[in-house]
Amino acid sequence: MLCKICSAESKFYLLTKVLGKYDVKYYKCSSCQHIQTEEPYWLDESYSNAITKLDIGLITRNELMTPVVKAVISKWYDPNALFIDYGGGYGMLVRMMRDRGFNFYRQDIYCDNLYAENFDITDVSPFKAELLTAFEVFEHLKNPVEEIQKMLALSDNILFTTSVQPNSNVTPESWWYFIPETGQHVALYSRDSLQYLADKFNLNYYWNEHNVHLFTNKKINSKLFRLITSPRFVRWYNKFISKREALLDKDFILIRNKLNANIVVKSI
Repeated sequence: MLCKICSAESKFYLLTKVLGKYDVKYYKCSSCQHIQTEEPYWLDESYSNAITKLDIGLITRNELMTPVVKAVISKWYDPNALFIDYGGGYGMLVRMMRDRGFNFYRQDIYCDNLYAENFDITDVSPFKAELLTAFEVFEHLKNPVEEIQKMLALSDNILFTTSVQPNSNVTPESWWYFIPETGQHVALYSRDSLQYLADKFNLNYYWNEHNVHLFTNKKINSKLFRLITSPRFVRWYNKFISKREALLDKDFILIRNKLNANIVVKSI
């Protein structure tokens, strides 16, 4: 089997039970150390519920990442531009960022948009974002290179989270991030595999030595990136950033006008 990151030989690594019933083979790249499953034939079943019962950290994750996104945008990007949350789930981050004055839209092919309806990628065209966020998405990618190409068609800059293999001998027993119970984590990255992806697309790669990563066409201060993506520091940092006008009122008017327009059309 070939590695889906660097195309080197990927050798059988381990066998584990996925969704409690499928014996699934995992392969590890001999070059970049990327871990991938065999062809994931079980994904339709895995995504019958896009947000799994084990994703109990959904709200906390959005609370933690909102100030990080605000800080990264304010420091290195144009805060007046368009932004997209890729694989944005229920749309919670999009709504939270719009409430902080950032023009965010959502994309997700699996999940219903509950919190950011009318602010989906299909609601604006053409779409070229200043920054694309992809939180807890990369590990779900069946074909990472192809999917990242899609992301880069939307933005030259990708701020994402994924956990990096903590050592060279990780197993489902020693590392919770496999999560075979849900069957959705089909790609598990090493530092080398992420660096390979950045190099492949001629992007600079920054990592906060935890779970936040940035692929970008900009050269930035790596120490400052680690600092302002730290939960302890970022809230203090954001105190020195000017508050932006929330888009809540404008969004309310836009949605109300759409609703009224539909009422008029139906009455005719």
